[in-house]
Amino acid sequence: MLLKELTEAVLIKRYKRFLADVEMPDGQVITVHCPNPGSMIGINTPGLKVLLALSPNPKRKLPWTLQFVETRGSLVLVESVLANKLFLEAFNASLLEALKDFSQARGEHSFKDSRLDFLLSGASGHCLVEIKSTTYLDQGVALFPDAQTERGRKHLATLGQGLNDGFRAVQFYVVARSDAELFKPAESIDRAYAQALRSAHAKGVEVMAYGLTFKPIARAEAHKIDLEVFVDKAVAIDLS
Repeated sequence: MLLKELTEAVLIKRYKRFLADVEMPDGQVITVHCPNPGSMIGINTPGLKVLLALSPNPKRKLPWTLQFVETRGSLVLVESVLANKLFLEAFNASLLEALKDFSQARGEHSFKDSRLDFLLSGASGHCLVEIKSTTYLDQGVALFPDAQTERGRKHLATLGQGLNDGFRAVQFYVVARSDAELFKPAESIDRAYAQALRSAHAKGVEVMAYGLTFKPIARAEAHKIDLEVFVDKAVAIDLS
């Protein structure tokens, strides 16, 4: 995925979940859309460098979107909805070895009482996939969730129901950064989710985690870059 004309800024504060104040390169302070429903632990510190995207829609109340935060170890993708697009790009490019038995992906698949992110199809049958994006890192370990998530537990239960109907089922975590060495459920934040993940895995739900790679491309304009982002790095998983 190539994201063009991202603008550098500095984070002042993130608040009310979907808002952030930033300082632009010219010193102007503006409010931007922050497209992440989580707590953003570790990446909401004032003073961090961020990358913004300008919407082409002139009717948007907040024309700028906070897409990335730069930490000491990695850029971090903030816009969680891009995780689905990155997964689909990786799938279509056959970069996900464990899913190479499938050749087609259909998004927003309704199953039972949930809407799961993807239904994969191929000669070997069908596979239900739910995508979760995590930005939270603690000492090299990516953790999910960063806030309690009843919806996440519901999706795990639905994936388990899919197994009973003959589907493969995958909980796929996009680790939205490049510096994670391991993935674990964040038991200290949501014990019920961690237990639900272990239970689903024990029943046969597959758990996968992949990190991101970032390739910045310099532009002639000051304080602007293009950025190539893709899923390609499997992250080890510990559900113990």
